[in-house]
Parts: sequence; C-alpha cells; structure tokens
Amino acid sequence: MTRGETEGRVEALARAAVNPDDKTAAFIQALADDAVKTAGDKVFLIKDGQAFDPVTGAAQPLPADAEDVINNNLMRSELDSALAALKLFSKDESVRRDAIQTLAGDSDESRLPLIEKAYATETAAALKSQLELVRAAIFLGSSDKAKRLQATALLADSSKPGTKTVLLQRLASEEDADVKVALQAALRKVEAALAWGDKLGAVFSGISLGSILLLVALGLAITYGLMGVINMAHGELMMIGAYATYVVQGLFQKYLPDAFDWYLPAAVPVAFMAAALMGAALERGVIRFLYGRPLETLLATWGISLMLQQLMRSIFGAQNVGVENPVWMSGGVQVLGNLSLPYNRLVIIGFALAVLLAMAWLISQTRLGLFVRGVTQNRPMAACMGVNTARVDTYAFALGSGIAGLAGCALSQVGNVGPDLGQGYIIDAFMVVVLGGVGQLAGTVYAAMGLGLLNKFLEGWTGAVLAKIAVLVLIIIFIQKRPQGIFAMKGRAAEA
Repeated sequence: MTRGETEGRVEALARAAVNPDDKTAAFIQALADDAVKTAGDKVFLIKDGQAFDPVTGAAQPLPADAEDVINNNLMRSELDSALAALKLFSKDESVRRDAIQTLAGDSDESRLPLIEKAYATETAAALKSQLELVRAAIFLGSSDKAKRLQATALLADSSKPGTKTVLLQRLASEEDADVKVALQAALRKVEAALAWGDKLGAVFSGISLGSILLLVALGLAITYGLMGVINMAHGELMMIGAYATYVVQGLFQKYLPDAFDWYLPAAVPVAFMAAALMGAALERGVIRFLYGRPLETLLATWGISLMLQQLMRSIFGAQNVGVENPVWMSGGVQVLGNLSLPYNRLVIIGFALAVLLAMAWLISQTRLGLFVRGVTQNRPMAACMGVNTARVDTYAFALGSGIAGLAGCALSQVGNVGPDLGQGYIIDAFMVVVLGGVGQLAGTVYAAMGLGLLNKFLEGWTGAVLAKIAVLVLIIIFIQKRPQGIFAMKGRAAEA
C-alpha cells in the first residue's frame, strides 16, 4: 500500500480491507492522515513526532533518509472509501450512518465482502435498507444480467442524488437492451423523487427566508409603519443585537464553558436590551425633533447608521466574527434523500413565530399597546386624555429597536457577524412593510412569507440576481395597482 504504481496500491488496499484487524485499520488511517514514512524496505508510522513499527507497535528510530508516502487524489479517494467501509462495524449508529452515506454510489466490487458482512450484522432497519442500496449499486456493475436487473429495480426506489449519478454512469456503458430500458425507467423514477425533494427544499428555504425577513421587518413595522419614521439605522440596530450575542458567547466560553450550549437563551434578552437602549437613546437624542418630517429622519438615521458601523469596527475590528451554534442547533432532520432541514433554521422559524405572537399580544392586549395605537391614530386626542406622548414615543421606538436586536441574534446563527450585517436586509425589510400595508401586522407576515417563497422559487429558474430584480419589479407593479399594500388601514386613521 506504500510503494508501486497507484493501481497496485489500490489493489493491495482492497485486499487488506476485506478482513482487517485493528493494526491494519490503524495503518490505513495513518496513510489517510499522511502519517506514514518509508526508508528502504522499512515502513514507519509517525505519531506525536515518534516513529513506530506498524506490525509490532514498538517505537523505533526514524532514519534520516526516511521519505513521506505520497498519495494522489485517486489513492486518497480509495483510502476514504476503505475507512468508511471499516466504520460500518462501529458500535455508534451515527458513525455507521455516515459511513454508509460515504459509500453510497460506490461501485467498487472489492468492497462487496465488507458490505455483505456489514449487511448481515446490521440491526438498525433504516441502515440495513441503505446498505441494501449500496449493495445494489455494486451489483449494477456485475457481469450477470439478472443481478443488474435486480439492482436496477432496487435503486429505482432510492431518492438519493448519488443514485442518479450511478444510474447515469451505468446507462452510458450498458450494452444489453433490456437492462438499458430498466435503467432508463429507474432513472425517471429517481429523478421524479428528487424533483419532489427540490420543490420541498425550495418551500422550506422560502419559509426560512420569510421568517428572517419577518423578524427584520417586525421592528420596522413599529418605527416606520406606526410612527412614520424612516429609520435607515434599523439594520445597525440588528447588528448591535448580533454583536451582543457574540459578546455573550465569549463570556460563556471564558467563564461558563460547561454551560456553553445555553448561551443563546441568555443572549436573547441581552440582544433585545442592547438594541432597545440604543433605540431609546436615538429617539430621545435625534428622532423626537424630526417627527412629521420623514425625509429628514431618513438623512439623520442614515448618518447615524454610518457612525454605528464605524463604532463596531473600532470595538470589534473590521473583520467578521463567528458565532457558534449550540450543540442542540447543529445538524438537521433528513426528510428525503436530497432534503435536510437544518435545526438552526427550524429554531429561527419557531423563534420568529414566538416573537410575532408576543408582539401581537403586546400591541393588542396591553396598556402600552393601547397607548401606542392611540398616539399613532390621534396624537392630540391622546395627549388630551392624559397620555404622555413623548414617553410612549420612546417606548415604542425602543420596542421596535429591541425586536431588531432579536433579529440580529437570530441572524448570528446562520452567518458571520460583521459591521455590514444589516445592510443586506434593510431594503428587503422596507419592501415587506410597504407591501404588507403600513401599520398592518398581518400584512407584514403575508408580505415576508410571500417575498421569501417568491425569491427562492425564482432563484431556481433565473438565479439569485435576476430573482431579486424580478421580485422588485413585481413589487413596483403591485404598489402601482394597490398603493395601500396588501391590507389597507381602515377607519378614521385611514381618512385622516
């Protein structure tokens, strides 16, 4: 396995992997890790800077003329497949599952003895059925026509992308007419199954994007939809929430490493308060002097957004910082062969729903919500009734800013955190609020989900850039036909 032409080394590897012992498995792993050297006829395993004999395991001096064993791409691929085959016998079910996924589509007949052995000993029904598909992929290259037909029938029920590749490769080299017909039928069935996975994946991606847009736009629905303030610093308030999450992560890593998986629940209120306090300071220091002058609020908050970006660069640096997912948000649910639902996206969808329900309850059922609606609809009358309108303005703006901070906390789980984090979402957030209907919470939900799904479906046909352009054109046409948005404001507030 260490000398000679690549084909000879591959054959030696295949023979060694049929009935491996622990030392053989360790040697194959060392080859994959580039931890094997040769000197003359002797072979040495290198571990922690020390050379060992691969047979006896005894430490030995490494000759000065020892050379590294060079593995080309083909050899590395064979080593990875051999290691995956050896992991089929692991006691850990997740390790066996990963090994089967690595071997899926492998048509090397030298793997068959190991796969047959693993198939006979496998106890998990789901893994046993996956191993059956791996066996079928190998039988597809058999010289026996009956075995090829049987393998084709088995593979037709698979919905894995690798199966399509195997069928296409075999179809290109198959000479028997009957087998060709069976392969073509199986290929059509697999493609149909994969098409469903692609469609459902697009739907899930659209809902995921819509939930993020909803989180981003909910805060803007208050500051712009209810208060009439064009807050161009909304994206930077999201950025503050994301950096607050990053700081909480660092504190847990330093002081509470054993509880690191719980840093995110602790970061949620911190992100909300950090952005809400910044929003309150912004409203008291600048916005309160500009009510009723939307263009001036646009210019003022745009300047503030630049200042906040520079502040974050000065504190945290210009480079993006990474926020890790807790263990319980890592991985995903495998629904179909080509459809996996990541846990972090599922958590964000649930989080967006929880924030939406909390905000709807606060606006419709609480005293603060009553005051916010009263001041929004008729400020002079609310003031005459004894409502402190200036305080309500501050609370409402702080609430919208805090929700932006929650959006930043969520976004930190699906990408890096940097000074430009909010810039990629601010335009989409304004489009969601305007499309849904200014001041209409239900409209914000419909618009966010609609834009998310529309974006993802158009991306599959036109690409990301053209999809963005198409969505913008459709929104412009819609607003031209229905300026009030999806849901128009009703009652005296609409007539004023």
